[in-house]
Amino acid sequence: MNPLSEQRKVIIIAAMLLISTVCILKLFGLQVIDKKYKEAAERNAIREVTITPPRGLIYDRNDSLLVYNEAAYDLMVIPKDVKPFDTLDLCKSIDITVEELREKLEKAKKYSPLLPSIVKQQMKKDDYGYLQEKLHKFPGFFVQNRILRSYPAPIAAHILGYIGEVTDQQLSTDSYYQLGDYIGISGIEKSYEEELRGRKGKRMVLVDVNNREQGPYKDGTADIPAVAGQNLWSTLDLKLQEYGEKLLEGKRGSIVAIEPSTGEILCIVSMPSYDPNLLVGKNRGKNYAALNQDLENTPLFNRALKACYPPGSTFKLANGLIAQQEGVINRYTYYSCGGGYSYGSNRLKCHMHAGSDLVDAVRCSCNAYFCRAFYNTISNSRYNSIQEGYQVWKDHINRLGFGQKFNTDLPYESKGIIPSVEFFDKRYNGHWNGNSVISMAIGQGEVGSTPLQMANLVAIVANRGFYYRPHVVRAIGSKDSPNTRYSEKVDCGIERRYFDPIIEGMELVISGGTGRLAQVEGIRMAGKTGTAQNPHGADHSVFACFAPVENPKIAIFVLVENGGWGGVLAARIASLMTEMYLNREVKQSQKEEDVLNHKLYYAKTNHAN
Repeated sequence: MNPLSEQRKVIIIAAMLLISTVCILKLFGLQVIDKKYKEAAERNAIREVTITPPRGLIYDRNDSLLVYNEAAYDLMVIPKDVKPFDTLDLCKSIDITVEELREKLEKAKKYSPLLPSIVKQQMKKDDYGYLQEKLHKFPGFFVQNRILRSYPAPIAAHILGYIGEVTDQQLSTDSYYQLGDYIGISGIEKSYEEELRGRKGKRMVLVDVNNREQGPYKDGTADIPAVAGQNLWSTLDLKLQEYGEKLLEGKRGSIVAIEPSTGEILCIVSMPSYDPNLLVGKNRGKNYAALNQDLENTPLFNRALKACYPPGSTFKLANGLIAQQEGVINRYTYYSCGGGYSYGSNRLKCHMHAGSDLVDAVRCSCNAYFCRAFYNTISNSRYNSIQEGYQVWKDHINRLGFGQKFNTDLPYESKGIIPSVEFFDKRYNGHWNGNSVISMAIGQGEVGSTPLQMANLVAIVANRGFYYRPHVVRAIGSKDSPNTRYSEKVDCGIERRYFDPIIEGMELVISGGTGRLAQVEGIRMAGKTGTAQNPHGADHSVFACFAPVENPKIAIFVLVENGGWGGVLAARIASLMTEMYLNREVKQSQKEEDVLNHKLYYAKTNHAN
């Protein structure tokens, strides 16, 4: 054989062997060493299911359950996995229109073709069972468990709050949430969202060509368990809250009760109200719209935190304290009355009597006394101007909790109205004096406060000069893990000794003054009536009290819109609430009947769920 031909043969064989070796090595690398293609194939048969953790439960201060969870089911879709399917069959199975389904799928594609999105929310167990049997007909669709909130007692809707679907803005700012997730919208649910929501997990499952689950991937070793949300113990007293809502049913108004020694809110009633179960489930949107459109009752409006009322004569307590602190009056300072306070051609009327010292002025709620005390406070000669004197008064009133928010776990609270110096300078073109704003002496005119702020004032009086910011959660995670966020004592800048004549007068209000109807046998109480003038209709009935005087356990403020004189309706309600909390029962059956029968209109809003 030609040596040249032999050489060519060897070269060709060697080249073929080399190419074969390279191909074999490459195939070995792809099929044995490099796992990515295997994993890519597996991913086509593996579904990652998000595990939504159970949301934390909410209890009252005595371990009664206020909010718990119930199971529901959401139909999810992964757009990239969707293949042609019977649209009408799916729509019929989940009770939605074709247009709604197309809209859902389009939204899901825009959100992410790779991540799951919700098609149908909160299906019941029976609906889920029916769908599960035919889910193999709808590739790309699967069912995911969901947790819904439930309320065993239909109370405290404004404070417990509700959850709703996350918004696009929330999705863009918090990576925890995915399209269709739920988040706290109001109340405790909003304030403690991070504690309540827990931590999500994931479950990897194998699915067959018919979209049916075949079991866990890698025996579950790739799964990440969810972490349940933390339970909360609220400051609310379930029994007291229920009773307060019962007493205010058929009326407009608010009841706020605080434990003075801690700032814990024992009950916070706003009426008209609604059943919180209405904002759960597939009819949540329809029910919310109905509640929101109820302009006569405004059941979604939290009067306890957001309504700004003239506090009426209960505000005299604050002015009496400030006047003492500023050295304008003491307990023995006497002002004549003669039926009212005259200024210029105007007269602010009072019931006819000769005059009072401070204690008696509180007892009989003398308008003339507190007008003179207020005028002399802001017009004090030691100040260079009315503006300076008013600012000193305003600083005091702010330290007593008015004209500002407490910024605790009570979302959407109003700061009320305490006008600034600039406000009055503009109104009166710089020329004004104490008489220009004299109505504020008796809680009328330009001043406005929330029921929460007034209840806090009563707590301050009960504590003789300090308060803890009002809040509604006392423990997080376990009952033995106290919530210390609001444990700082707030000093009001009024010396303790100045509270003695105020409290003495408040005791006389109950024992023989304008608040006699608030008496509870065996309980030493201190209170103050008020009748807040209302330019839009009948006056509001107002009453504030605390008890027992020697060791205050409850400070309470009651306001009933259009309820008339505070010593009648509001005083009765405060009396019954005090008795219920301290004695855990009510024996004043006639008083209770009088309150329940005093219904101004039907307030409890109900809509079919």
